[in-house]
Amino acid sequence: MRQTGNVPRKPSVSPSKITTYLACPVKFRYTYLDPRARWLLRSKSYYSFGTTLHRVLQRFHDSGDTGVETTSEVLAAYEESWIDAGYNSAEEMAEAFGEGRQILERYVGDALSQPTGAKTLFVERQFRFDFGDFVLIGRVDRVDEYEDGTLEVVDYKSGRQSVTDEDVAADIAMNCYQLLLKKKFPDRNVRSRIIALRSASSASHSMSDIELEEFERDISMIAREIITENFDERKPVRKPMCESCDFLVICQQDPDF
Repeated sequence: MRQTGNVPRKPSVSPSKITTYLACPVKFRYTYLDPRARWLLRSKSYYSFGTTLHRVLQRFHDSGDTGVETTSEVLAAYEESWIDAGYNSAEEMAEAFGEGRQILERYVGDALSQPTGAKTLFVERQFRFDFGDFVLIGRVDRVDEYEDGTLEVVDYKSGRQSVTDEDVAADIAMNCYQLLLKKKFPDRNVRSRIIALRSASSASHSMSDIELEEFERDISMIAREIITENFDERKPVRKPMCESCDFLVICQQDPDF
């Protein structure tokens, strides 16, 4: 455990840490534990694009931000929020910028013309729950409250063209968010929704109490495996994902890779 003054600081586990670990423990080490590896991280256009859209939608749904309520105000916020890192050319960036405008125009138009009747409770809110030997943390894009009291955690996906209920049910991050929301509001029904921004399609899933219990057991087991793992002894294993990994140059130094 890390120390904060004289008080031990519990290790934290997040959906991104869990998915990275399950994909490749060696990548987990270089992403979260080895400070030298951060110099290999490259800016990526899809991160910049997604972050820009998330920032604008956060402002649109934040009731305290009264300056971003119409399509024109949203597009003005989009221009102010644009992140240009990671693009290979001005042409590529211009194309992405145009796509982003179209996505936001359609999204805001749908939101204003087809209100769901839900009230947004939180935007870009971090939830956490102490499991004893670790803390599960998750930052959600948005949480809506419906008239029947149901709480829905909403996640925007800027790179997806489509999404199904089955996709949401199998998504580790969405299940983590649902679990965290249930821990904070145990008397409420909770569900999760993914919005595929490129197509304006969405899908949702609500875990049953039994499914929540099973997921909590599974995620606790994985989290405890992560916090007790000896990453220094992990050897790199070649996978299809390696070719696009920022840390490939390190793994290639291993003679058995």
